[in-house]
Amino acid sequence: MQRITVLGAGAMGAGLTRPLVDAGLDVHLWGTWLDDHLIDAIEAGQPHPRINVVISDKVTTYRSDQLAEAIEGSDVVVMSVSSEGVPGVAKLALPLLGGAEAIWMTSKGFCPDPDGNIQLLPDALRRIAAELGVTLPPIVAIAGPVKANECADAKPTATMYGCRDIEVAKTAARAARTPNYAIAASGDEVGVEICAPMKNVYAISLGIADGLEEATGVPHHNLKAAAFAQAIREMSLLGQKLGARPETAYDLPGVGDLEVTGLSGRNKVYGVRLGRGEKPDEALAEMTRLEQTVEGVPATGLAMTLVSQRASDIAGQLPLLFAINDILQGKVSDVLAAVTQAVLPVRP
Repeated sequence: MQRITVLGAGAMGAGLTRPLVDAGLDVHLWGTWLDDHLIDAIEAGQPHPRINVVISDKVTTYRSDQLAEAIEGSDVVVMSVSSEGVPGVAKLALPLLGGAEAIWMTSKGFCPDPDGNIQLLPDALRRIAAELGVTLPPIVAIAGPVKANECADAKPTATMYGCRDIEVAKTAARAARTPNYAIAASGDEVGVEICAPMKNVYAISLGIADGLEEATGVPHHNLKAAAFAQAIREMSLLGQKLGARPETAYDLPGVGDLEVTGLSGRNKVYGVRLGRGEKPDEALAEMTRLEQTVEGVPATGLAMTLVSQRASDIAGQLPLLFAINDILQGKVSDVLAAVTQAVLPVRP
């Protein structure tokens, strides 16, 4: 592998270019129609507006009307746009893949099909490709505790690449490995893809615990720890129901990613706002104004639909997911009571 094109110039797409450059790859970065100001900053040698790190001048940038040029000759294409943007970008990009050996995905979320069935993003790509008559190369799902700014600044980082074909995952892991960007290869695509959006959902509850401390001056560390443990249990259960390995949730995509997101991620910050007493809609509107995408909000509703469609028999074992959904829908007046009831063990 020599040339790799990252689709999406946001925080994670831009941040990922650093290890790819350090690994000796020819890196292209394409910005969507929403990324012009980000590309402007990169091309001017200024810090990326969302991660405050200067992107290497070895990265070749492309604007939204240069998609074909950006992808041409690429051995790998990385989907790194928001989950809501995946279908639109996929319809434009998939017919241009040519001889690409693989598609990598850092995008995190769920995707409804035209009939309203909730799909994991790799399955959505396969469906869109079939509709377009395009043959897809293998898909590699990427998830793990990666803050984009630290990745972009070459801080020690661990992540997991998951693919149905473990040898493809290993090939990708070898190609992108650097001294500071270490990759575990996995054959559990489903497990990696379930953890990626669900950790955003559950990080909201961790933020609520921190927000309660800010509002009251009293720490809620015990509650946060109980929420963390319950979140991992629920991710593992839901993943298993969809065909994942139970241990994936207890590895980098689950425990690792929830830890880093619960420390400082946007979903945690949103939860802090709720814990301080802000209303869900108002908190989301303010973060949207600040260009802080809170992917856990749409992911929560989609996860609820996914459970009703494919995992209704374990719904009773997912109390934290249901509590978060009720909070986001404005059905809860006491977020402390809602989270507490969801995460404290029941009497045996």
